[in-house]
Amino acid sequence: MKKSKSLLLLFALVLVIGTVLAGCGGGNNAATNTGNTAGNTPAATDGSASGEKLAADQTLKINLSAEPPTFDPALAQDSQANTVLKTMYEGLTRMNDETGQAEPGIAEKWEISPDGLVYTFTLRDAKWSNGDPVVAGDFVRAWKRVLDPAAAEAAPYAYQLYYLKNAQEYYDKKITDFNQVGVKAVDDKTLEVTLAAPTPYFLGLLSFYTYYPVHKSVEGNAKWATNKDTMIVNGPFTLTEWTTGQSLQVSKNDNYWDKDSIKLSKIDFSLVNSSATELSAYESGQLDRAGGPNGEIPTEQLPIVQQKYPDEFNRKGIASVYYYEFNVTEKPFSNVKIRKALAMTIDRQTLIDKVTLGGQLPAFGFVPPGIAGANGEYRTAIKDSYFTEDDAQAKTLLEEGLKEEGLTKLPTFTLSYNTSEGHKKIALAIADMWKKALGVDVKLENQEWAVFIENRQHQNFQVARAGWTADYNDPMTFLDMWVTKGGNNDTGYANPAYDKLIADAKATDDAAVRQEKFAAAEKLIIQDDMILIPIYYYTNNSLTKPYLKGVTLDFSGAVDLTRAYLLEH
Repeated sequence: MKKSKSLLLLFALVLVIGTVLAGCGGGNNAATNTGNTAGNTPAATDGSASGEKLAADQTLKINLSAEPPTFDPALAQDSQANTVLKTMYEGLTRMNDETGQAEPGIAEKWEISPDGLVYTFTLRDAKWSNGDPVVAGDFVRAWKRVLDPAAAEAAPYAYQLYYLKNAQEYYDKKITDFNQVGVKAVDDKTLEVTLAAPTPYFLGLLSFYTYYPVHKSVEGNAKWATNKDTMIVNGPFTLTEWTTGQSLQVSKNDNYWDKDSIKLSKIDFSLVNSSATELSAYESGQLDRAGGPNGEIPTEQLPIVQQKYPDEFNRKGIASVYYYEFNVTEKPFSNVKIRKALAMTIDRQTLIDKVTLGGQLPAFGFVPPGIAGANGEYRTAIKDSYFTEDDAQAKTLLEEGLKEEGLTKLPTFTLSYNTSEGHKKIALAIADMWKKALGVDVKLENQEWAVFIENRQHQNFQVARAGWTADYNDPMTFLDMWVTKGGNNDTGYANPAYDKLIADAKATDDAAVRQEKFAAAEKLIIQDDMILIPIYYYTNNSLTKPYLKGVTLDFSGAVDLTRAYLLEH
């Protein structure tokens, strides 16, 4: 569509490009954000350079629209957990959200072999929150936990460590000796990592929470991440209060190696799953920030608050996608023609103009704008023209699919979404579109966030809402999740041809070849097999008080609160 293409060009111009960490499955409608929040200029973090004065009370107050299901870095897989874990942990690297480059974290320096396979990291003098030194073995321990094939609960992001030599072979039980995996503590201060193939974005990936270290106290304590008193962390903040379902609090960690850069004394997270309540709390001064990526502003209020608070409202295009996914292992959604019919009868622009009201972009692919390709953006080179909206063709496909399944009418099916007014409005609108175009009946079911995630993981759904944000700036972060039995492949999709395309892309550092493989893989999951329905590419909408500075958001929309500070007000 002509309008869509022009919006796409505008969207591309505002995105910040770089290899940066985001989060993952978003927990709310305005899932993620990019660039700096309105008024959040990181300069003068002590307030001195501009003559501004820090507030006496450095307690930041924000809302999470869903409680993080876990604080175990090995098991985390959502944007809410990402935000809180980022305050409590630090990996070998951390991302500079302004430059988009990896910078030293727990590793103060590193060397890379000429062939790009061996990384030797030198750890700085850093401590855990209990005063123990952070050592190379803490990373080995953490990564072994992620790859443990016998773990009571499989790590959903285990595949993110397959970049390590023999990591996948260990996870698949083809080898049993973890010493053959490409990570070794040479000594307490030296960690040697050997990759299976050159990986240009590996340094950025190391800032992702699955790569965080864990303290030795986790060994033999399966419930260590369920109690604030047993969570020993190495980041800027420690978890000091946790009232399940109500609130979280993290407080400054005086043992953090870079504590002088941390101005906040506390971050108070309320846990309120109501966009109206969140907006009201912001307007009354109970919150310093509202909206994405962790909260939500009511969709119908977006045009109003944009006019009412022009200096506090911020909208950014972000490298994230909102979609519906099918359980392709069960009838009738094992039939691709039925899946395609549903995808083709969603009027995306109308949905955006009349329901979401957030300036999103219609999506016809899975990799969003803002993700780097072989030369410039991937989405610029590879157009997302895998299908079109066409009610007439959709009716024909549905009839053919039903005939193949021995049906005369599509049975009523359930569309699941996590509790959110935004998700509900979208689901209602799409269900109405399906009813009018195809005559199908849909039952809507909202679920609490942790239950929703668990049901998707166990394929206990028919059609479900989903969102994905980039974990690093490469198409791989959107495409390798759909490999057979992938930890985040909730659809049950299994296609050897797809698996090979992803494996081939991982085995080369030739940018043109990688892009060719990515394009073929994306075509398979959208145009050919339609295992999911792309709906829109996200924008992030948020409100930030003028006195809150230093909050940064990367190109994908992941927020970093650790260097924030409050001015007198």
